[in-house]
Amino acid sequence: MRHRMVDCWGGLRAGSGSGSASSFSPYLVLLNDLLLIPVWHYLVALIAICFAFLYHFLEFHFLHDLFTGFRGCSVALTYHSSSRIYHDVVSKCRILHSRYLVTPWLSSPHLQTVFLSLFGRPPVFNYRRELFHLSDGGTIALDWLLDSDVLGSNYDTTSAIPKDDIKPIVLAIPGLTSDSESPYIKHLAFNTAQKGWNVVVTNHRGLGGVSITSDCFYNAGWTEDLRAVINHLHHEYPNAPLFVVGTSIGANILVKYLGEDGDSVPVAGAVAICSPWDLLIGDRFISRRLLQKIYDRALAIGLQGYAQLHQPIYSRLANWEGIKKSRSIRDFDHHATRLVGKFETVDTYYRRCSSASYVGNVSVPLLCISALDDPLCTREAIPWDECRANLNIVLATTKRGGHLAFFEGLTAAGIWWVRAVDEFLKVLHSSQYMHVKKVTSSYPPLILDSSIDQGPYVNIAEDGMVAAVGNEQIEENRVEDVLESGEGKISAERDQQRPQPESDSLAGVVESSEQATTPLDVIAPVRRCLDLLSRQSKWSLWLLVYIAIVTSWPVVGSVLQIALQKKLRNVLPGAFFKR
Repeated sequence: MRHRMVDCWGGLRAGSGSGSASSFSPYLVLLNDLLLIPVWHYLVALIAICFAFLYHFLEFHFLHDLFTGFRGCSVALTYHSSSRIYHDVVSKCRILHSRYLVTPWLSSPHLQTVFLSLFGRPPVFNYRRELFHLSDGGTIALDWLLDSDVLGSNYDTTSAIPKDDIKPIVLAIPGLTSDSESPYIKHLAFNTAQKGWNVVVTNHRGLGGVSITSDCFYNAGWTEDLRAVINHLHHEYPNAPLFVVGTSIGANILVKYLGEDGDSVPVAGAVAICSPWDLLIGDRFISRRLLQKIYDRALAIGLQGYAQLHQPIYSRLANWEGIKKSRSIRDFDHHATRLVGKFETVDTYYRRCSSASYVGNVSVPLLCISALDDPLCTREAIPWDECRANLNIVLATTKRGGHLAFFEGLTAAGIWWVRAVDEFLKVLHSSQYMHVKKVTSSYPPLILDSSIDQGPYVNIAEDGMVAAVGNEQIEENRVEDVLESGEGKISAERDQQRPQPESDSLAGVVESSEQATTPLDVIAPVRRCLDLLSRQSKWSLWLLVYIAIVTSWPVVGSVLQIALQKKLRNVLPGAFFKR
């Protein structure tokens, strides 16, 4: 080889007589040297470059896990410092205080997400289906999995849940274009039923093999269907604690529903998994990078498939040609969701349906789980401060996990968040912090005992009567007011016999009687008032007189002084005042 290189170099020098040829000789030498390198070396270098590119492009973290001894990543918890949900519930959850280790051969959020969609390794079982009809004519499929279906030796489809059953029920809400057959939903349902609870999956309209039977479709902020299902379950099984778990878009719907209804929801506890939180931020994020655009296109294809199932209705209510040409979620929302939901623009739809603005109103114990490497729901949309300010919310975030994946173990047979949800709900169920629905009443508040009610109060009736009453009479009047307002009838005789308080304060509005047309009619109530005051308590009478004199003396004294001066000017001569 050395002789060949010498001969080549000599040939190049001999052939470089002209100036143009001599300028290219170094490059020819380099090219000749490169040709001497074996081809398989180039292949190895190409593979190494591609590997490095894909490692960073797909956000692999295998080497990091390897160098750290596969210790996994810790779970960061965000909560209010005075939150009893954290101190008495989450603090007892071992899984949320341990570390999450990703399956080594799925050490990429994209690999995890794709593996969940294509495979997922869901458990094998069959649901019991219940068709639930909504008030607008729509139909939803409720798929049940009872604990007896998993734990029992004999599978009996005729058995049903007793009306007075106290066994907890977990309601699962799938994500966008997902239904009860999605792998992560089946993991959740099977694991929960295996622990002795009953599970029901509410499929979105038009999914789960059920046709659209009305002109209403679901969207990312449509809470009416969830509200109807929860009220139905609470009505059918009033003694069974109801827990709700929302995933992805289902989590957004869940949090929005909890924020809308506040204390009046019949939900004992809830969990939101990988919520998008802010749809407008999510829309900007998913169209930012090439990899996110691939997800955007894949989800748009799924939405087009959903629309294809219900083409007759979409053709009538939306822009069908635009739906077929949609290349992204935003395109589909522009041509379909916006029109069916009657939103002015796509951004209007995203703003109104985002759950982040409802976080502050959540009154139910809520655990939120999100992965910081989620390729679909960005960390930028997580409402950190709002979650920290709410005493009922605990936010758990992990560095790894992908979108709804969180696979663990060498064989990726389990999902980490499913175990975390199961543990959280079990601890919450055994605690005293399960939420109980607050029944709102139109009656005035009934206060039977108060340390403030120690002195006489003034009652002002509609006929102008003023009376000082003690604690016993106030309490009796309040009870009677509640009973009478419930009946809806108040007799005029009772109004004349006893005074009724208009408010809890010491002041009221005095309404004149229609019969008070003569001076005697005006003086009579005052006399009755003074007689009643003297009978009630002499001390209270003198106290009222003292208060009246002290508070009114500055004004009354000024008026008397001006009046006396004018009268004296008229009686006495003017020279007297000049002096």
